[in-house]
Amino acid sequence: MELRGQPLTLDQVAAVAAAAEPVKISAAARSRIDASRKVIDDIIKSDTIVYGVTTGFGKLSEVRIERSEVYDLQLNLVRSHACGIGRPLSEPEVRAMMLLRANVLALGFSGIRAEVIELLCEMLNRRVWPVVPEKGSVGASGDLAPLAHLALGLIGEGESFFENKRMESAAALKRAGLKPIALEAKEGLALLNGTQAMHAVGGLSILRARRLTNVADVAGAMTLEGLRDTPAAFDSRIQDARPHPGQKAAAQHLLSILHGSEIRESHRMNDPRVQDAYSIRCMPQVHGAVRGAIAHCEEVLLIESGSATDNPLVFPENGDVISGGNFHGAPLAYALDYAAIALVDLMAISERRIDRLINPDKSEGLPPFLARQAGLQSGFMIAHVAAAALLNEARVLAHPASVDNVSTSGSKEDHVSMGMTSALKLRSIVDLAENLFAIELLAGAEGIEHRRPLRAGEGVERAHALVREIAAPLTNDRVLSGDIANVAAAVRAGKFDSI
Repeated sequence: MELRGQPLTLDQVAAVAAAAEPVKISAAARSRIDASRKVIDDIIKSDTIVYGVTTGFGKLSEVRIERSEVYDLQLNLVRSHACGIGRPLSEPEVRAMMLLRANVLALGFSGIRAEVIELLCEMLNRRVWPVVPEKGSVGASGDLAPLAHLALGLIGEGESFFENKRMESAAALKRAGLKPIALEAKEGLALLNGTQAMHAVGGLSILRARRLTNVADVAGAMTLEGLRDTPAAFDSRIQDARPHPGQKAAAQHLLSILHGSEIRESHRMNDPRVQDAYSIRCMPQVHGAVRGAIAHCEEVLLIESGSATDNPLVFPENGDVISGGNFHGAPLAYALDYAAIALVDLMAISERRIDRLINPDKSEGLPPFLARQAGLQSGFMIAHVAAAALLNEARVLAHPASVDNVSTSGSKEDHVSMGMTSALKLRSIVDLAENLFAIELLAGAEGIEHRRPLRAGEGVERAHALVREIAAPLTNDRVLSGDIANVAAAVRAGKFDSI
């Protein structure tokens, strides 16, 4: 992948972050990078006062830095800002950060040398990734603490991973055949100002959330068949009368999964029910709205991936260096909070469907709790309780982080985005959702067992077979934790994507 500051889709980010596609700076980007750097070099020679180049940072921006101290200024900035807390981000998350940061620096607005970006690229190519604690960012002036830990790896300080071993960064670079870089004027600041930590964590979570919108249709269709409900509400004419793209896509997907169902035909003519419960009938509307929310988030992240989020920005055409606020994470924070809210509602409609499968007052002839010998056996009773617990936790996490503000940096940075919190919360919600949908897939598959010998829709049968590769039918009570975890892992791995 050649980087020139172009917009990157989440699939392109994942190709580098998870699949290790090689990267390099494009030749077209290099001339602008060099021109931008020359502006900074000229500022140093002329002793011009420019924020972050010849001054301190934040509240200390009024402090004038002597020419002999500009290099120490950048080193001190990286060291002082590296105060992250908590568990390290995963390898794909850190690699996504590195890719995104290298790409926006390649736009040539940051005054950074090409050598710094090249080192980021080579660390990606040789699988060296810094230890980046997940907490400590308020999302303005960007993700300062996480990006400072990333920058530490480039200068051979802090810790990094190489060959799946955690070690001193200097040792990791050496073993990978790389040399640490000495930061020059503006370069520490250029590495730290940006939204790439929340983008990486949130973006990879959005990819998983997109997958769950597909899985929700599959699980919901399986539940519909188990309940002997009707797909009539998915008729294209209904969707055309309210043509939201996500709604139309969900309805089409549901109909394709349910095509050829013998279960449906078995009760078409003599079913006294007029219409199904909302959790079944409104799947296109709810699942579709979630698809729309996720698509919106992807659009925001696509724009951000090719955006200069540094401060100040360098404009080599005329040598202007202008302070602004592109580091502020508000666009991402709002989008990630929106995705979290939508995903929790996707979980909520799934939980209601699970209840309908196991509740003898609602389950249309299925045995209580899907147990073969109800009373002696409890079947899926507590699996539903677990789903309710997952949903409760997700609802708590769905409170938007972006509505909060804490003034920082001596009130110089008096409005911040909390976008990293939004990203971390979304990641947790996706984890919970994958497990909740695993429960619905297991319960739905069990419901199908009780409709045999009739066959379900073609897509439902494929999903049923996938579930059965992982978990046997529940003929007797057994520990379900492993089944839930294994089906959730299959969801995460994309096993249900092609249904």
